[in-house]
Amino acid sequence: MNRDNLELRKFVAPEFIIGADARLLAGRYAKNFSSQHVLVVTDPNIARNSWFSDVTGSLGDAGIASTIFSSVTPNPRDTEVMEGANIYAEAACDAIVAIGGGSAIDCAKGIGIVSSNGKHISDYEGVDRITVPSPPLICIPTTAGTGAEVSQFAIINNTDRNVKITIISKKIVPDIALIDPLPLTTLTPELTAHTGMDALTHSVEAYVSNASSPVTDIHAIESIRLIQSSLLSAYRTPKNIELRYQTMLGSLCAGLAFSNASLGAVHAMAHSLGGFSDLPHGECNALLLEHVMAFNFPACPGRYEAIGQALGTDLSALGHTEKKEKIIDGIRTLRETLGITDSLGNLGVTREDIPTLAQNALRDPCMATNPRQPSQKDIERIYEEAL
Repeated sequence: MNRDNLELRKFVAPEFIIGADARLLAGRYAKNFSSQHVLVVTDPNIARNSWFSDVTGSLGDAGIASTIFSSVTPNPRDTEVMEGANIYAEAACDAIVAIGGGSAIDCAKGIGIVSSNGKHISDYEGVDRITVPSPPLICIPTTAGTGAEVSQFAIINNTDRNVKITIISKKIVPDIALIDPLPLTTLTPELTAHTGMDALTHSVEAYVSNASSPVTDIHAIESIRLIQSSLLSAYRTPKNIELRYQTMLGSLCAGLAFSNASLGAVHAMAHSLGGFSDLPHGECNALLLEHVMAFNFPACPGRYEAIGQALGTDLSALGHTEKKEKIIDGIRTLRETLGITDSLGNLGVTREDIPTLAQNALRDPCMATNPRQPSQKDIERIYEEAL
């Protein structure tokens, strides 16, 4: 008997609804929370889409007033969180609707934290440091990547330290996620690729995490299968709503997996890059994943072989080294086919930056659940390989 499978495990997930036109339920659920005035948190590009007005329209139809805060940028900053919290208070809001990718949703989580607890958002860095639950939070994801709509994580850029801080708490798990594939049909190919690789990285890291469990394993492996079978096709035919649904389902499963198993060195290093150099999170993950997999492989080869099989890689009649090379080559080929071909050096990272990046990465909470604990020299070497 494998006693590891009998260890006590906790699994946290919000209510969610997935399917076409889920976004139109925003008004109904805000009314269920007895809301009278919601803060809608989004970014300027999303606010220009026709389907965005469907959401605000559903709020109006339910008799609920709304104030729009659309100043969220990629790698959301602490200053944006504090500005949003001020607007929330000034407008006397009583709930939040987040419409967007991980940036908008994480910013909305931060606004909720500050609105309920009162301090600066940076004071809540770390695990379980939030005392008072946030206001009701409804999330409508517009990418198939971050899983923020179902997670207990928020990632915010501390502008004083140029570091992304990680906030982890059950008190920021959204109350309801309305997961609708239609908004994905307006994603650019680049964002489709970046967010899809982000979702894949979530699943890979959750599956090899030292905090994984049988429940997170099920979600992680199924997510890898879904992403493998649909991401490239969705990238090539962006208006295909069925393919967009499949990628969104893969992202949802990945979010459920990593929210409960946590992540690893890829995300710790990507967070460091995002805080220091303001690079796109999904692209950083994509460029680092194969190198971290190579470093981690000796710690859990069987787990990576299961990942390779979920990716459709034929590993029969191969030795240990050949399996490792074929799995990693498959990840590299997928990344390149999705048009993610730059190196970190092409994106402006220099060798002089690496010691600082490595120091920040080692302090990230995601590093604690990496299956192989690296030294600073190990992290520096991985960054160098990705230059």
